Amino acid sequence: MNFQIHVHSTVADIGRDPWDACAAPSGDPFVAFDFLDACEASGSAVPQQGWAGRHLSLRDDTGKILGVMPLWLKGHSQGEYVFDHSWADAWERAGGRYYPKLLAAVPFTPVAGPRFLAHPDADAATVRQALMQGAIALTERLGVSSLHVNFPTRDDWEAMGEAGLLQRQDMQYVWRNEGYRTFDDFLAALSSSRRKTIRRERREARAGLDIRVLTGAGLTEAHWDAFFGFYMDTGARKWGRPYLTRDFFTRLGATMADRIALVMAFRDGEAIAGALNLIGRDALYGRQWGALEEVPFLHFELCYYQAIEFAISRGLSRVEAGAQGEHKIARGYLPAPVYSAHFIADPALRAPVARYLEGERPAVQAGIEGMTVERSPYRKGDR
Repeated sequence: MNFQIHVHSTVADIGRDPWDACAAPSGDPFVAFDFLDACEASGSAVPQQGWAGRHLSLRDDTGKILGVMPLWLKGHSQGEYVFDHSWADAWERAGGRYYPKLLAAVPFTPVAGPRFLAHPDADAATVRQALMQGAIALTERLGVSSLHVNFPTRDDWEAMGEAGLLQRQDMQYVWRNEGYRTFDDFLAALSSSRRKTIRRERREARAGLDIRVLTGAGLTEAHWDAFFGFYMDTGARKWGRPYLTRDFFTRLGATMADRIALVMAFRDGEAIAGALNLIGRDALYGRQWGALEEVPFLHFELCYYQAIEFAISRGLSRVEAGAQGEHKIARGYLPAPVYSAHFIADPALRAPVARYLEGERPAVQAGIEGMTVERSPYRKGDR
């Protein structure tokens, strides 16, 4: 069969129905048309911010779309959570030009998921191979330094490694539901000292507060106004310039309300803190958090403990709490591998990066295994 690759500047150019015909089977909310369109249409991921869409569609000889791929021409490495700044600095000191580069990822979202999205009527491996080749060909045609595929599934990562892309591994922290019926069931799996600590943290965090989990029709623009204030305050202190616009949250609430769990803390009727989660088919994904008032342990309560309770109530298998933060281990979130793959056009840059990754991968894996054994809060034999 003959395939054609088309390049699109926005996901809207492809359209909701053909995009979601390929994306929806995964159950991943972040590759859904509505999430990516909210990033673009809100002005959050646009060329002016260094995110120029170069999304791929794969079509057969009748014009039917068999697969799609979220792809961006990036003018920087911000909002990616796979850090290649040292590669860029080294290459530019050597006289090369690292930016722009191509990136297959979800903007501002360090969540593993499919990057080669296949229509159910198509062979997934064939679609993946064709989209991968199309992305590499686009890299070469544009004359850019590199192609990066961030947070793919393990299967996609292994396939890209077999195709010659450089493989990178990192870690995140994941809570797994071992059939718990209640939060107390989860606590019973922990060591006695950790149970006592978590109960104390929850008591202190919730004292005098009304904590609610809002989803679906329970979400209002007033909630988004409050949450955006938290996000801007925390983001300005942490990153200097938050990525997402206020309109992004309105669009997310309008199109994906049933896939959102917004945890909000109120004092005397006034919202003081919040944590945004997205609901997948079998997982809850923690995203942004912010607070206008310093309350001991409130971050743990809203981002970790409330997420665990919600996942248990929905029968979800895991909570993915995002990048970084070894403090998550003590709250039951254990380290797990995440992946990226990299095509670097120039051998003069590719060779040293390949050597670096050869040493980094086993070190990361050893770190995962060491922390799991030495710092796990679970009773010996329970995890």
